Amino acid sequence: MTTAHLHVEDRVGTGRPIILIHGWPLSGEAWKKQVPALQEAGFRVITYDRRGFGRSDKSTSGYDYDTLAADLAGLIEERDLRDVTIVGFSMGGGEVARYIANHGEDRLLSAVFASAVPPYMMQTEDNPDGPLTSQAAKDMENKLRAGREEFFDGFTRDFFTANGELKVTEEERQKAVALCLQSSQTAALGCMEAFGTTDFRDDLKNITVPTLVLHGDADGIVPIEGSGQRTHAAVAGSQLVTVSGAPHGCNISHPREFNAALLGFLNG
Repeated sequence: MTTAHLHVEDRVGTGRPIILIHGWPLSGEAWKKQVPALQEAGFRVITYDRRGFGRSDKSTSGYDYDTLAADLAGLIEERDLRDVTIVGFSMGGGEVARYIANHGEDRLLSAVFASAVPPYMMQTEDNPDGPLTSQAAKDMENKLRAGREEFFDGFTRDFFTANGELKVTEEERQKAVALCLQSSQTAALGCMEAFGTTDFRDDLKNITVPTLVLHGDADGIVPIEGSGQRTHAAVAGSQLVTVSGAPHGCNISHPREFNAALLGFLNG
């Protein structure tokens, strides 16, 4: 397994540790509207940039979920964190599922899947409810290879659009584009393949800690019907909170509702 130096921001506090795992192809900066609310509530808030993204090492390999989950495990063990809540947004939900499958729950208190890709994005013969077709995945890959700036411009529009309407300001969207452009092309393509083709159905069976599934009901990137609702059904005792009229990037477009649901779960 290749090692990578990760850019980590650890806002050390007296409360329980919360690790926020960002979506593709952003960075830890995408949690700007959650960090202050969590800090004010007394939590120790940790964000990091996934390898290949943001300010972390631009590794030439290691963009499979076993390696990405090992990166998360390394962060947790290096800081000897316990009673941790891991919050995975979009692609980051895969790290939550694979971390638990590969590394167990001994250090965890709870888990959150936010707009997350599990249980299995790719539509296959034995996964007919997968929201991503092989042709759509190939089209995404080809467009990213053809031109990063044009691709990320279109992707961020879809990311923040619900029911045909952009739900963030143009300034917020441009900030997201800037974060996308910090990714390496190798990382962007490798992680695109990983989140599109990794099957987390067996991983979810290992989850016994309290779990929140948080999803916008107008998500056009990772539709709730093929992801959040199925994860909720697969994780016994999990809570499902839907954000009405919210797009994929609901933590930015609907921060009040997102933060209220997250804090309600953490303090429950």
